[in-house]
Amino acid sequence: MAKAKKKLLIVESPAKAKTIQRYLGKDFIVKASMGHVRDLPEKEFGVDIEKDFKPKYVIIKGKQKVVKEIKEAAKKADEVYLATDPDREGEAISWHIAHILKRLKKDGVYRVRFHEITKKAIQEAIKNADTIDEKKVDAQQARRILDRIVGYTISPLLSRRFKKALSAGRVQSVALRLICDREEEIRAFKPKEYWTIEALFGADEGDFSAKLSAVDGKKLSKFSIPDEATAKDLVEKAKQIASFVVASVETKERKRKPYPPFITSTLQQEASKRFGFPAKLTMQIAQQLYEGIDIGSERVGLITYMRTDSTRVSDEAVKEARGFIEKEFGKDYLPQRPRSYEGKTPKSAQDAHEAIRPTSVERTPESIKNYLTPEQFKLYDLIWRRFVASQMKDAVFNTVAMDVEGNGLVFRATGSTVKFPGFMKVYKIDVDEKLLPPVKEGERVELKDIKGVQHFTEPPPRYTEGTLVKALEEEGVGRPSTYATIISNIIQRGYVEKEKQKLKPTELGEFINGLLKKLFPKVVDIKFTANIEEELDKIEEGQKKWKELLKEFYFGEFKDLLEKAKKDLKELKGEPVGRKCPKCGAELLKIYGRYGAFIACSNYPECDYKENGKKEDEKVGRKCPECGAELVIKSGRYGRFIACSNYPECKYTERITYGKCPECGEGDIVERRSKKGRVFYGCSRYPECKYTANKPPEPAKKESEK
Repeated sequence: MAKAKKKLLIVESPAKAKTIQRYLGKDFIVKASMGHVRDLPEKEFGVDIEKDFKPKYVIIKGKQKVVKEIKEAAKKADEVYLATDPDREGEAISWHIAHILKRLKKDGVYRVRFHEITKKAIQEAIKNADTIDEKKVDAQQARRILDRIVGYTISPLLSRRFKKALSAGRVQSVALRLICDREEEIRAFKPKEYWTIEALFGADEGDFSAKLSAVDGKKLSKFSIPDEATAKDLVEKAKQIASFVVASVETKERKRKPYPPFITSTLQQEASKRFGFPAKLTMQIAQQLYEGIDIGSERVGLITYMRTDSTRVSDEAVKEARGFIEKEFGKDYLPQRPRSYEGKTPKSAQDAHEAIRPTSVERTPESIKNYLTPEQFKLYDLIWRRFVASQMKDAVFNTVAMDVEGNGLVFRATGSTVKFPGFMKVYKIDVDEKLLPPVKEGERVELKDIKGVQHFTEPPPRYTEGTLVKALEEEGVGRPSTYATIISNIIQRGYVEKEKQKLKPTELGEFINGLLKKLFPKVVDIKFTANIEEELDKIEEGQKKWKELLKEFYFGEFKDLLEKAKKDLKELKGEPVGRKCPKCGAELLKIYGRYGAFIACSNYPECDYKENGKKEDEKVGRKCPECGAELVIKSGRYGRFIACSNYPECKYTERITYGKCPECGEGDIVERRSKKGRVFYGCSRYPECKYTANKPPEPAKKESEK
């Protein structure tokens, strides 16, 4: 009897390894690489430009133990299966592991790709194992080196000049530019006044409201009624009209198709819109659902792979969804033929993947709710409903448009009601239903009330994380799988802050954006960055060599811009503020230093005029218990705190607390600051209690408020 072969399967995360080990049993040893194991060095450039952009790869700090375990397991294995994620990054991780094991071109090393973690999918993937896709690795390698060239050359340049840890990134800087450009639009916006005339009519079957839409045969545009005087004239004219008649009634049936199942970007957008989830949180939860959740006695991946640009769905999944719809909702809700969403994805879509869907529609959200956290349930419920709805019939609406006329004035009333909910039975969307009374053409109606309503045009809104993701995707910048990290980075760097879920550039962010636009226009050029993504796709498709792209980028223009920027930065003192120095009359500049921004004379050192840019300390409303001076809030290395305004004469301080710790119940929640400057909230009993949160706990409601 032949001796059974020893098999090693390597995935990226321990959670995934745990799920897959249960499916494969004793035939396999399953190990986790914990993500990337090799990368460019952290503290040196690591790319030899003169030697054809040769990269220097090193084991990532802290990964030596993981690498050692994988090497030891591989020595004992006859066959090694590399089962990292089915995308560029996953392909590169497999390639790096094969290099470390020195088995890249040897037999007994197989590449395994699956898009869902179910027993059937894993077994099928192992049966169809093949080799590493070198073209995909080349595309990842080109992207990584491009990002290193931009980040490692520009960031130190800015940091040295302004004595502050600043950074630029190939896609990060474009995202910042979009936010800053929108802020400029908002500032430059001048509201424009316009009016509408709104009337209430009475018919035998009931009242209805309508808006003035035409005057003497001329259709009104948005700004046809520009001011109050014009509005008053029209209101008075309407009041003088003896009678109004229903001139026309148009009834139509309108259909609304279901949305396609989620891809990475649309999932991030919808989770942001519905739940206020940051893109990073959405991806973290989706990763948990994909890698496996303990559901009673079994551990199973609940959704397919969450980094995908494709709306394609397997025939098997469609068949299961259609069977479920017929069983649960009846044939009335099932289209004659399965719905297909192929071809509706962006041109850069990697169609080898499926859309994000549940691994089984029979696993309904309610049936597994007890096994999920509230956030996991919300996201799974959203994914499940969107997928099931995508295979259901259209929603059908009855729409009515009615024109009421009197002496040259035409008022239009519209109404819409749901005739058949279709996919909306499962996937709820906002629908403004309005029922009009059943009036007929020629019927006389009574004008009961009429008024002019003033409006002003509004500036474009600031981006939310969801709308920024949509904008980046529409521009073709970056990959949806990277958006969460990009947004997180620009917030952590202090370039952008959140204000009521909206992304607002900080003073520093706007300064960095202006600087990059001036010194490195190509780096923040949206079309240029989108074109790079298309070039990376060409590398993956085998239509372009990766070194060719790097040469075009670096020697085409970037190298010259870099040299010019070094000279320009030496001469750059700051940005003009539009005021003259009160001391010598020279231009005043805003200067960014290590400790923030301040205003100073451009004639320095001849003139030493300077204005402190710091804000006035916020008063607490209490007196210092030691000296009687005002208590104020100050910011320090470890977060905000309360201090005496009489410092340094009086050194009294106290912590700002936000109630008791919900974990230990003994310590107070206090504001703290990480080494990178991120503000968070933690227990004052640290390190005994390690509770942390991104925001302070909600204050307990009083009995009167409950």
